[in-house]
Amino acid sequence: MTTTLSQPICLRQPILRPICVRSIIARSVLESVCRRVPVDVLMPDGELLGKRRGATASTEPTARPVLELVRPTAVFERLAHSPKIGIGEGYMAGDWRAGSGTDLAELLLPFAERLTTAVPPSLQRLRGVADRRIPKEQTNSITGSRTNISAHYDLSNDLFSAFLDQTMSYSSGLFTDEIPWAHQSLEEAQLRKVNAILDLAEVRAGSRVLEIGTGWGTLAIEAARRGAHVTTLTLSTEQAALAADRVAAEGLSGSVDIRLQDYREATGSFDAIVSVEMIEAVGEEYWPTYFATLDQRLAPGGIAAIQAILMSHDRLLATRNSFGWIQKHIFPGGLIPSLTAIENTTTAGTELRVAKVHAFGPHYAETLRRWRDTFMARWPQIRTYGFDAEFRRKWEFYLAYCEAGFRSGYLDVAQVRLERSTGTLA
Repeated sequence: MTTTLSQPICLRQPILRPICVRSIIARSVLESVCRRVPVDVLMPDGELLGKRRGATASTEPTARPVLELVRPTAVFERLAHSPKIGIGEGYMAGDWRAGSGTDLAELLLPFAERLTTAVPPSLQRLRGVADRRIPKEQTNSITGSRTNISAHYDLSNDLFSAFLDQTMSYSSGLFTDEIPWAHQSLEEAQLRKVNAILDLAEVRAGSRVLEIGTGWGTLAIEAARRGAHVTTLTLSTEQAALAADRVAAEGLSGSVDIRLQDYREATGSFDAIVSVEMIEAVGEEYWPTYFATLDQRLAPGGIAAIQAILMSHDRLLATRNSFGWIQKHIFPGGLIPSLTAIENTTTAGTELRVAKVHAFGPHYAETLRRWRDTFMARWPQIRTYGFDAEFRRKWEFYLAYCEAGFRSGYLDVAQVRLERSTGTLA
């Protein structure tokens, strides 16, 4: 029987299964987590989950974040049957919310900071039972990649333009520490990021540039302004159409070739290859193919520069085969690599070596915070594009969840330079 967000699994069978034993266990686990994480979980009757009877959430300005359970039974059942997915789906369904005065990212941050310690060690041994395998239909074959990319990036250009800055950049900005970040626009940070990776790849006048992952065209435009000749690849029809319009508006159509093409289908030889936050959509199975393609397409002396979201290698090994909320609802087929995985893959199958790494994870937390603020402020406009309240809660959770990941240090982002010479990591 197929479940829905409004009706968790055991609530669909109240006659056959009036009591969900797994739900009872899930409540006990959540109570244990509440004793390890500085967050108050408020029940509908005003009691705090896992605390002594009569304990109440503090209302002081420095109080702990408050998570309000609107429909506790539904939350426990979602966690019981799908721990990694249930919490996000519970938020989408309105089963829980951030308490009054609590920002959603602030609420999620303590959990992100204790991701490996919140659940008691004795229960962590049950991870294999709780984890769900990644569905085969999310594989990133050439056909599968088109489907996976379309599911996110073809939602609507109007949606993305509503909360992104004028550059239409959907990746981390790069702020300068010379002045307070609050005094810098996101557009400035995004252009700084683009020019930083173009500098890393030594893109200049006359350079033949291959971009893997067009986005909405800003990097291609900036490279063409330097006098480069750009071939840029995307699988999103929505992105390709708007990118072409933006390139044409800048009078650069003669310097930018936008192709609806998979990176594995690329041909030619290039002085520089740039790819901003596209490797996360490649999938571990195809990492060797991705880096081999970079190696094959680079001309002698060429440089590749990628911007990648990263996690620690031990977390990658622990989660690589586990199906999560982000993969189900936001980025099907996605998997965040580690720097070690990138180094191991390039060493094993290519002549490319990591020569330089510039990490700037806190900048992504700031970028995500601004996206979420704008998304929520412009929701009345976004709603007119055909998106409902469940979609709003899904994207609010997605942006806050990722912000907490970068703020906690669980996630990082870096620009990585790859050269055929061994190089020295800097």
